[in-house]
Amino acid sequence: MGADVALVLARAGCRCIVVEPGDARRQGLDAYFTNGLLALEAGHRRERLSACASLDEVDWPSIDLVIECIPEKLAPKQALFAELVQRARPDALLCSNSSSFPISAIAEGLATAQRMLGLHFFMPAHLVPLVEVVLGKESAAPLADALSAFMRGCGMVPVLVRKDLPGFLANRLQHALAREAFAMIDAGVATPEDVDAAVRFGFGFRFLAAGPVLQRDHAGIDVHCAAAATMYPSLAATTEPARALSERVASGRLGMKTGEGFFPWTPEAIAAERKRYDDLLRAGLRLLKAELPQIED
Repeated sequence: MGADVALVLARAGCRCIVVEPGDARRQGLDAYFTNGLLALEAGHRRERLSACASLDEVDWPSIDLVIECIPEKLAPKQALFAELVQRARPDALLCSNSSSFPISAIAEGLATAQRMLGLHFFMPAHLVPLVEVVLGKESAAPLADALSAFMRGCGMVPVLVRKDLPGFLANRLQHALAREAFAMIDAGVATPEDVDAAVRFGFGFRFLAAGPVLQRDHAGIDVHCAAAATMYPSLAATTEPARALSERVASGRLGMKTGEGFFPWTPEAIAAERKRYDDLLRAGLRLLKAELPQIED
């Protein structure tokens, strides 16, 4: 994820340093950066990207923005931010790419929490245009506005999340859908394949053109209000993960990384699926190009 965020920044001409302690992963970044920027038609930006092994190797006086992309565990994130406060310039923005932990929890007890913001990208960060700028309880609103403007300059579509809720904006919407989807799988209403097809080729297909709010104006708010009154009482309201998820986690069937999830995965199948997935995302970007912020050379 951190490498993909770096591609976003370098594509816009920013100098970006990725801190990767793992030797093998760090050595693989050179080819990843080169190929990634070429695919983004930004190969001329390659010199803007570099990698190092530790925070000790970073030229901290030159750093304006830090984006944390370490694993999703609260204690290590808190420890890292406490260290960043000591290393970074007092005016540098300190941001977390956490997908669930509120920035207020990560910044708790730190003296300069006003300069700490959530900056949540979506995988793969260089192909999904959305980024969430999340205000914590102590975050300075003008800094969030400035960060949003910076992200637009990087060709991203920022949304400002004004309350620091777990999951922020997009993941809360995503999990609300997922709760109902997996509840219907548990109940035998539909197969996993049919659930995916219903989203991709039905209402999800329309979301490329208009989100749920604008869709109501297209179809008629009265129609959707009446449908909501009929369906809401029977929608899933459980506070626990669906059985279709929890049983797979318990048995170690975690998806591609273990060779099986809802579907079986061989290395060849994974490579083919990831190519198909990335190709469709790139096609979607081409369709939306006129509506995305433009990057100035």
